[in-house]
Amino acid sequence: MTKVAVAQLALQVGRAEENRAAASAAVAEAAAAGARLVVLPELVNSGYVFSGAAEARASAEPADGRTLSEWARLARAHDLVIVGGFCELAEGRVHNSQALVDAGGLRAVYRKVHLWDAEQDVFVPGEGPAPVVDTAIGRVAMMVCYDLEFPEWVRSVGLAGADVLAVSTNWPASPVPAGERPVLVAHAQVAAASNRMFVAVADRCSAERGVGWVSGSSIMGPDGYPLAGPVLQDRPAVLIADCDLSSARDKATGPRNDVYRDRRPDLYATRDLYATKEDLYATRESSPCAMREPDLCVNEAQDRYAAQERDLHVAEEAAARS
Repeated sequence: MTKVAVAQLALQVGRAEENRAAASAAVAEAAAAGARLVVLPELVNSGYVFSGAAEARASAEPADGRTLSEWARLARAHDLVIVGGFCELAEGRVHNSQALVDAGGLRAVYRKVHLWDAEQDVFVPGEGPAPVVDTAIGRVAMMVCYDLEFPEWVRSVGLAGADVLAVSTNWPASPVPAGERPVLVAHAQVAAASNRMFVAVADRCSAERGVGWVSGSSIMGPDGYPLAGPVLQDRPAVLIADCDLSSARDKATGPRNDVYRDRRPDLYATRDLYATKEDLYATRESSPCAMREPDLCVNEAQDRYAAQERDLHVAEEAAARS
C-alpha cells in the first residue's frame, strides 16, 4: 500500500511567504504520517483571485524559483513525490502550472490547458499533453482544476497508464441543492470510476476577495468512491488514504467487462459539431444564420444533421424492402 495525501490550504494573493509556509507545513505533516505522494492545490505560491494580468505576472516565478526549490528540498528530505500548482513565468509568459518533484528533483511541469473564466485574461494556456510520470511509487498523472471536467483529457492519461491522477485545484463555490454533493466532486468520482484509477484532489479554503471555495479535497478509489474526504468545510486539512496503486492497472469491472477493452473508438469522434468554434462559425458571414446568435447557428446545424440522419434511415429502409 502507498499512502497518498492531499493538502487543503488557506491561500491568499500577495502573501507568497505565508502560502509557501502553509504548503511546507502540510507536506511535513503528511510525510510524518507516512505519505509517499502529497498533492497540493492550484496556484500555491500566488493565490487565485487576481485583480488583473499585472498582479498575476508580479506573483509569477520560474520553475527554478523559491516555491519549487522548497518542494524539491522537502521531497529529498522525506523521500516522497510532491505535485502542486504554481503561478509560473516562462519565456515572458504567465502560466497556471503544476509541477511534480521527487527525491531526484523536478520531474515535470504541466501548464493548464483548459482555462476557466477570468484565467483567460491573465494566463497563456498550455499546449502540451498532460504528463504521466513514472515515479518510485507508480505512474502519476497531472492536471489542474477545470482540466478534470473534460473526459477526453482525463481518458488520455488513463490510456497512457496512469495509476493515480493528481489534481491541483481551486474550485469556486456555487449553489448546491439540498442533499447533493458538489458536482465538481462528482467529476472526480466519475474520472476515477470511468478509468479505474485513483484520483487525488487538493482543493483550497479561505475566502479570497469575496470568492468562496468548495473545499472538496478528496481521494477517490478506482471504483469512484471516496477513500478520504471530501472535506467540504472551510478549513485547512491534510487527508491521507492507503492506496494499492498497482490495482489501477486492472481495468476489469467484472468477469466480462473492462473499461478500456470495451471501448469502441471506431465509432467515436465522428459526430462533433463543436470541434472548434472556428469550424462552426467560420462561414457565418455568408451563411443563412449570419449576424445571428451563435447558439442559433448550432441549433440549425443540429437540425440539418438530424434531417440527414432521417434521410439515411429512409434510404436504408427502402433498400431493405427492395
